[in-house]
Amino acid sequence: MLGPLRYSTFISGAEEPDGCRDREEGEDKGSTDCCESRLQRQPNFHHSRGPFVICLTMLRKGSELLKGDREVLLNLDYEAEAQTTDGYGSLQNGSYIPPRCLAAAAVDDMGGDDPMYSHCNTRSNQSVPQLGNYFRDGRIKIDFVLVWEVRSQRKRRGKGKSQGTAEEGEAAPKEENSRSERRKAQLAQWREKFVQNLESAGLLMEKEETANEKKTIHFLKLSAPWDVLLYYAEELCLRAPLQAQPNLDLNTSAQVLKRLCIPNVMMESVPNRPLDYYTCAFRKSKMNRFLGCNDHESYFTNTQRHRVVYEILARTVYGKRKRAEVGVDRLVNEGVYKAAFPLHEGPFQLPKNEIRPDELNQRQILYHYWARWGKWYKYQPLDHIREYFGEKIALYFAWLGFYTAWLLPAAVVGTLVFVSGVMSMGTNAPAKDICNSGGSYLMCPLCNTCKAWNMSDICTMAKLGYLFDHPGTVLFSVFMSFWAVTFLEYWKRKMATLAHHWDCMDFHEEEERPRPEFAAMAPTMEQNPVTGVKEPYFPENTRLSRMFTGSMVIIMMLCVVMIFLVTVVMCRGIISLMMFRTGSPVLRTEAGTIANISGSIVNLGLILLMGQVYTALAEQLTKWEMHRTQTQYDNAFIFKVFIFQFVNFYSSPFYVAFFKGRFVGYPSNYGTLFGMRNEDCGPGGCLIELAEQLFIIMVGKQLINNIQEFIIPKVKAWKQKRTLAKVLGKNASHEPRRWEEDYKLVECEGLFEEYLEMVLQFGFITIFVAAFPLAPLFALLNNWVEIRLDAHKFACEYRRPVAERAQNIGVWFNILEALSHLSVIANAFLIAFTSDFLPRLLYQFKFGNDLSGYVNFTLAYAPLNYTENPMCRYKAYRDDDGNYSLFFWELLAVRLGFIIAFEHVVFFVLRAIDWIVPDVPGSLQLKIKRERYLAKQALAENQEALLVSRGRGAAPATPGTSSPVNVAG
Repeated sequence: MLGPLRYSTFISGAEEPDGCRDREEGEDKGSTDCCESRLQRQPNFHHSRGPFVICLTMLRKGSELLKGDREVLLNLDYEAEAQTTDGYGSLQNGSYIPPRCLAAAAVDDMGGDDPMYSHCNTRSNQSVPQLGNYFRDGRIKIDFVLVWEVRSQRKRRGKGKSQGTAEEGEAAPKEENSRSERRKAQLAQWREKFVQNLESAGLLMEKEETANEKKTIHFLKLSAPWDVLLYYAEELCLRAPLQAQPNLDLNTSAQVLKRLCIPNVMMESVPNRPLDYYTCAFRKSKMNRFLGCNDHESYFTNTQRHRVVYEILARTVYGKRKRAEVGVDRLVNEGVYKAAFPLHEGPFQLPKNEIRPDELNQRQILYHYWARWGKWYKYQPLDHIREYFGEKIALYFAWLGFYTAWLLPAAVVGTLVFVSGVMSMGTNAPAKDICNSGGSYLMCPLCNTCKAWNMSDICTMAKLGYLFDHPGTVLFSVFMSFWAVTFLEYWKRKMATLAHHWDCMDFHEEEERPRPEFAAMAPTMEQNPVTGVKEPYFPENTRLSRMFTGSMVIIMMLCVVMIFLVTVVMCRGIISLMMFRTGSPVLRTEAGTIANISGSIVNLGLILLMGQVYTALAEQLTKWEMHRTQTQYDNAFIFKVFIFQFVNFYSSPFYVAFFKGRFVGYPSNYGTLFGMRNEDCGPGGCLIELAEQLFIIMVGKQLINNIQEFIIPKVKAWKQKRTLAKVLGKNASHEPRRWEEDYKLVECEGLFEEYLEMVLQFGFITIFVAAFPLAPLFALLNNWVEIRLDAHKFACEYRRPVAERAQNIGVWFNILEALSHLSVIANAFLIAFTSDFLPRLLYQFKFGNDLSGYVNFTLAYAPLNYTENPMCRYKAYRDDDGNYSLFFWELLAVRLGFIIAFEHVVFFVLRAIDWIVPDVPGSLQLKIKRERYLAKQALAENQEALLVSRGRGAAPATPGTSSPVNVAG
């Protein structure tokens, strides 16, 4: 295998060490007296050569070098190796191998010492200024940083020892046979081989370290040279610019306000907006036909450079290929590295000296124009977000902003419906009858030890109940059913527009590599039918059996949720009983409300607790199921967590909306549960209780989540800064270096929790909106805060994530569609069975246009055999014997007919909207055709084909020659 690797740095122009001389690749590779630079040996890298050169020393000669090269993942110089398919990770289907610059070098007699990395500065200890996101030469960009920590165990200091020897002394094991020391040695070996293979892949490297007496933190800076970028740009199908086009205004509201000549306060000019281009897939052979191809420094964006380097890191072997010991992700999981991340573009704080806006770095622009709280009413700079974080994160913020904008009309209509209920509360005839009834309606006791009560006692609750149960709420539920599906239809159009604008409309996830955890735990190796490479394999039958077992665990956890729900119901019953036994008229009247609010608070606590427990359990179950790729793992995990959280959050509202008060029974024949009488709806009806629950659960959850999102990242960052400050010690006063500053930040936790929170909120404002018209308003207020919280986290508190491509929001869109369809059915049942809308409508149809006498009509007399309180009343459509009356059956038929009609009409209109509104706007289809035409011209194999396609009739080009194509016209 490869010998020890050293990093040596020399000042440009300084004399090289004696005995070092340039050699061509065809010269004696067995010589051990030469140390040569990779940059010197690769002619394509001469443009980026700085004041440092990186020297790779080898201990093997001749055949040993060839044998060692077979252990390197990204090595296709030997055709025999390229044809093999015996191990996962070999890239015979395509890989970059730069010109070889391996030369043997004389090495010191180090015995069995481990390899080490160090700086060798020819200007003694003179410090070199740090220049932001560049190597010390100030010219080579830093694309990625690997970080690892080494705890100091023993120091070896002496005159004859080098810096590298001191580092080895610190890591020398005290007990060679101990398990922990063997583990540390294994990690060091993996790390060294991984770095060697990265060197063979063509990456440039530079190392920094920060140390104190107890710990040393190593930072390995990586950069991809021009030839590496060219190769992977083609392999990863990066998009290349063909022709510039004006940036379009993608905000519909801005277009509408412009047409109406209304000033748009939400619009703001953000500097350095990325240009928009017609693009096509990158081809190295057509390089001269792409815009900006001569600008090697800025042709590839920083996010594209990050993707290329991460692709190399993910493919590179660090151990045995037969054991799938491949990729930086698994190295981080194994503890070889503490972190691996690209760097932020400098600090986010604005400079103290005033500068022009276009001189701000990308991170400062995002902070100043996006993440600050003062920008809560401004449009999000989506193009800047996409350029800095990639399409996947940009699509999340685009969806969140689009969803928040669509909440505005829903919130306005919901607020108007609520205000109309307040204004018309005094005209509610049933509430007037209750308030003026005095002692006319003597109601049966609500518990076995309670006394009879007068219906006039609940006058206030009867008036408040009208706020959530009047004709306006019915119309609003219909409106929200149309709103939900129309929102998704127009989001599909927006998503298609953004996907084309960001060059990911034709993006399809390439053949994914196995997850690091899967590779580590898979029992066997099998050949991948797509790539032909042997990779870790887990039997499908075993996976299915594990998934079945996992589903049983999910069912058990859902049963636990049901048990907690029954516990909350019984808790409410006990609280109500306690309120009745106090004898206080106020507490007795408000017993149901107090019990409902107390039970909702307890329920919210149980919901949050169970959510944390189950999320951890679902993560372990999903790992145990051994899904091969990260996409499969994510989808399985999302499905598990969403199913549980759906039941966890919505079970109590579903119970109040559709089951509470249905199984009460009647006097002398009450239904019971564990000896307690079944719950009945409160004096104001079940809808007001449902509104109370929704308010406590939805708003309470939002407040708690926002507090957590605000505090937890700051606490984590404080701990990380404190740890690094201890290591820096006296050196903490030096100018902060970017890699150290970013290491202090919190690792990006992804978008799962963000999407889950918003999807659950979407369910609250659609499924139960008939009972709580103010739900969209509270969701709108929360989302204004959520956007800025998330923006601040990504711009200021998280390490920069690797930019990922995506053309949609993935499986979350399917969940949103399912919720929107469920909301139509749920609102139909809510109006039909929970609201008093249909009973009042049927009463008016049968007995008159007004509702006079309606209250008396809805009250039945207790059966004659109920001797405890004879002639008391209770709410039901029954006769004196307790049997259902004819009106009950007529009402049931009306309710079922309403559900069928409501569902069919709404879904028919929704299908019509789906058919009328195309998923891809017509203007976008024209752009796509134009882009394909330009791509066809630019990537034509010869000039003659282009001339024929243009109809110019010119003579064919001479074979072997070509000229740039003008794709502008």
